[in-house]
Amino acid sequence: MFTGVVEELGKLISLEMGADSGVITIEAAMVLEGTRLGDSIAVNGVCLTARSLGKSTFSADVMPETLRKSNLGSLRRGAVVNLERAMSLGGRLGGHLMLGHVDATGKVVSVRPEGTAVVYTISAPEGLRRYILPQGSVGVDGISLTVARLEGGRFSVSLIPHTVKMTTLGHCGVGYEVNLEADVIGKYVYKMLKGGLPGGQGEGGLTIEKLAEGGFL
Repeated sequence: MFTGVVEELGKLISLEMGADSGVITIEAAMVLEGTRLGDSIAVNGVCLTARSLGKSTFSADVMPETLRKSNLGSLRRGAVVNLERAMSLGGRLGGHLMLGHVDATGKVVSVRPEGTAVVYTISAPEGLRRYILPQGSVGVDGISLTVARLEGGRFSVSLIPHTVKMTTLGHCGVGYEVNLEADVIGKYVYKMLKGGLPGGQGEGGLTIEKLAEGGFL
């Protein structure tokens, strides 16, 4: 579990590809403190497991599903990436709860200043837009952001100078591909309301009548 508060920018050292998967190596500093083999580190919002640790690097396996769903496979050597260690129980939740399970990618459509902020407009695939709402939370390259506006197939987020400086968004422009993760709470609520629960429970969706039957009203 992660918070979407980026701890540092790392640098891609290599992505060694096999037939359909690979091993990624990242240069880092802060996120290596206290990290052990098998620990989780989010790289651009993708939860990866440390398989080897060096003095200033770590490596992780990247599976086919990860390459299909994220932007990791398109990164080039030297690219900067957002890094965050898994949150510790009892720590501050500065952003929102994130799993590090990327839903899809989008693209930066426009970047414009607005006072001291910078507004990024990002495209989102149709299947993901149902979970995005104004003033709701969304993960963009592992950054916990608040949706400022939602317009058709796009949403906008407003970044303060600190976020621009400390994350990959400050290094990207129009056309940059970003990883997107919808709010996990919103996804579960949508599933309960629309599709019922796994195993056939609540099929047909959650209704006022069903809440009354269960004694909630």
